[in-house]
Amino acid sequence: MGNLIWPFSQLPLLHPKPPKSPNPPTATMFKPCPLLLHRHGHRHLKHLSTTTTTTTTTTRVPLDLPLSHPTFLVWASNTSLGKTLVSAGLAASCLLSKSHSTPRKFLYLKPIQTGFPSDSDSSFVFRKLSHLSLRRHPVFPLFSSNHVLKASVPAANAVLGQGNAENCESGIRNLRWYEERRVEGEGASAAASELVCKTLYAWREAVSPHLVAQRESAVVEDAAVLRELLKCLRVEFEGGGDERKEMDVFCVVETAGGVASPGPSGSLQCDLYRPLRLPAILVGDGRLGGISGTISAYESLKLRGYDVVAVVFEDHGLVNEVPLLSYLRNRVPVHVLPPIPKDLSNDLMEWFDESCGVFDCLKEKMLSAYSERIKRLHDMPKKAREIFWWPFTQHKLVPEGAVTVIDSRYGENFGIFKGQNNGFITQQFDACASWWTQGPDATLQTELARDMGYAAARFGHVMFPENVYEPVLKCAELLLEGVGKGWASRTYFSDNGSTAIEIALKMAFRKFSFDHGILSEDNTAGKSVELMVLALKGSYHGDTLGAMEAQAPSSYTGFLQQPWYTGRGLFLDPPTVYMCNGVWNLSLPEGLYFGNPKLENIAFSSRDEIFHKIRDNSDLAEIYSSYISQQLSQYSGSGGFNHIGALIFEPVILAAGGMHMVDPLFQRVLVNECRNKRIPVIFDEVFTGFWRVGTETAADLLCCVPDIACFGKLMTGGTVPLAATLATNAVFTSFIGDSKLKALLHGHSYSGHAMGCTAAVKSIKWFKDPQTNLNITSEGRSLRELWDEDLVRQISSIHAVQRVVALGTLCALELRAEGCNAGYGSLYASSLLQKLREDGVYTRPLGNVIYLMCGPCTPPEICSQLLVKLHTRLEEFCQIKEFTKF
Repeated sequence: MGNLIWPFSQLPLLHPKPPKSPNPPTATMFKPCPLLLHRHGHRHLKHLSTTTTTTTTTTRVPLDLPLSHPTFLVWASNTSLGKTLVSAGLAASCLLSKSHSTPRKFLYLKPIQTGFPSDSDSSFVFRKLSHLSLRRHPVFPLFSSNHVLKASVPAANAVLGQGNAENCESGIRNLRWYEERRVEGEGASAAASELVCKTLYAWREAVSPHLVAQRESAVVEDAAVLRELLKCLRVEFEGGGDERKEMDVFCVVETAGGVASPGPSGSLQCDLYRPLRLPAILVGDGRLGGISGTISAYESLKLRGYDVVAVVFEDHGLVNEVPLLSYLRNRVPVHVLPPIPKDLSNDLMEWFDESCGVFDCLKEKMLSAYSERIKRLHDMPKKAREIFWWPFTQHKLVPEGAVTVIDSRYGENFGIFKGQNNGFITQQFDACASWWTQGPDATLQTELARDMGYAAARFGHVMFPENVYEPVLKCAELLLEGVGKGWASRTYFSDNGSTAIEIALKMAFRKFSFDHGILSEDNTAGKSVELMVLALKGSYHGDTLGAMEAQAPSSYTGFLQQPWYTGRGLFLDPPTVYMCNGVWNLSLPEGLYFGNPKLENIAFSSRDEIFHKIRDNSDLAEIYSSYISQQLSQYSGSGGFNHIGALIFEPVILAAGGMHMVDPLFQRVLVNECRNKRIPVIFDEVFTGFWRVGTETAADLLCCVPDIACFGKLMTGGTVPLAATLATNAVFTSFIGDSKLKALLHGHSYSGHAMGCTAAVKSIKWFKDPQTNLNITSEGRSLRELWDEDLVRQISSIHAVQRVVALGTLCALELRAEGCNAGYGSLYASSLLQKLREDGVYTRPLGNVIYLMCGPCTPPEICSQLLVKLHTRLEEFCQIKEFTKF
């Protein structure tokens, strides 16, 4: 009860070129199997109706995943459940059917293999398909090959002989082991179907990959596994002559062990393969206890954003498919294979024959899912333009080809669908931090999904006034112990930054009225009293009506956008600081010069000097104080009707106004002047809060605290909307009285919702913990420098760049432009942004202002890569603009 404010309550009352295809495949190209449950023909089943950790290694690898052919991950709920049998059965269905009119290709990839060479899943598929081909006599010949690309030294020695693989780096040898076989078909065709089996990495001992990798001194990082896998896909999908390119290709990538079995780096395999987000086939467990294991595996995949296309398992006579179908609610088909015989004397040939119908149906379901996905991805831009009304977007300027199709997000990277040549998924770093909200790396993303699922399952949503529940209490306590430490005593929850500002304005105006005797005994004020704000030009506090009144005239507040806008405030033009030609400079507005030559060409030796408290004793501080006092004097006379009832500003960075960095000394003096006049101070930290500018709160940079502060965006890690307005106890007590009408009568249906508060608790703790955020300095009060200072200086020295601001997770620049090329409506940067997206950097400008934004956990080397790409494209941009002048 001591730190929450309840609404309406009174207290104590890189791109490869995929094969060309004129049209994307559609669902009509493959006839899907309509059954949700498909069984072998052993017995008739009646009554089939259904009723209603470990921290992972974050993978950063260039992702260009071709979608020209269907590719699926084969998972299992545990080890030894028959993943390889399923892979072999699918290969037989694809390659050995007598109904095929053209030869086909099946690609079997096994990225991680232990127990090699005595246990080799790729060899199993290779042998079984050769034997099945001899048995079934397909129309086309079958050319099969089996490859083992890399192996640990012990595994390589087992194949090549002792001592032949001792001298290799990192314990992994390029093995390049190979075998092949050709089985003739019934027809006279020279063209052959093709089976390609590849093991990417092999280890000798038959134990879990993370154990054998350690024991054989052959640890392989996740990024290396993914690179090798993508390389194989590109080679097999895009290599060869025109005839091979036109072949129907089907690919399965078989995992090792269970869904959550560790890979060779120690990462869970469900995390290892997540950057690719390939659709999944789950091999379940038909044994006693198998229902639970299968559901757990399914949930682990769904939690990480995988699409599970089908579940398949061996029949053990327990009818596990019925409860599974009930649980899955007919969303995912279940395929049941006949029991595997204990007598393997016939090499499972009869079992494969008996399973043929199940594998055919499974294959058709997979092909149908692939076709539907490709069609959906191709259709999305057109449908989006027909039914969406995007915010801050002129639709006339967005052709269909300019719509970005985001298939998924993994950590800080988008998986972007590109429709050329039947499509591929490419990776782009989200340099907008998804509109300034994002902070999670891939590991935190999974943690948030898990914790929010728990909150949804435990609470759903419960109303907040006069109630308490664990997530909202924990969140309020963390806020007051963190961003509100030392000044705030109360937390008021809302649903977004703009509404948090509305609440803050109501709080501030009540506090001002309370302190200055404006309220009468019946809690009303004279009709002639008008309360205004003191704010900064270029500021932005949101799009709700009250928030817009608290900001100066701008592109966001004109008659076109808000005909009711009047601008109820005194709006000061702030001094700003920026880097140009490698030097931090101070830019003063005209009203602050006063003809003083000392105020011209003020520069700083470093960015740290800008924030130093020693500046409080400078002549400039006195000039700021006099200027602010003079501006306020016109509203402070006794008996006046207009009062400055609140100071509101974005500390340090004016975000939507163009990423301007305000002189912190000016804002600090502003706070002091308003305190002297008992004007409540509001910090709008919706953008700057939670490490966006390098500290948990921008108040730490200003070295002063507010009476009220607003937070949002990064507070939940960018996963779900939630905002909070923090206030001092003095602000809170101005709402206390005997009547409910004196309470703060403001609220939202989802105030303090459990899912948002749960996400906030996880994110707040994660960002400030040095164990999870390696960017936290040893003192724990700031982030280490994320943007390479030399690169930032080089960018600031490019002729096309007018100014640069680099602070915390933000690096912004303004392009030198005039007339219609300058300002929020400018399209001047369009060509530059397109080039950056081609480089794998997703950006969205503020007119001629371009910014890069990362998360609090982003490694500095990633930021350096972004800066290098930006520098290269800026130099090209500059050369093009210079050339077009002549």
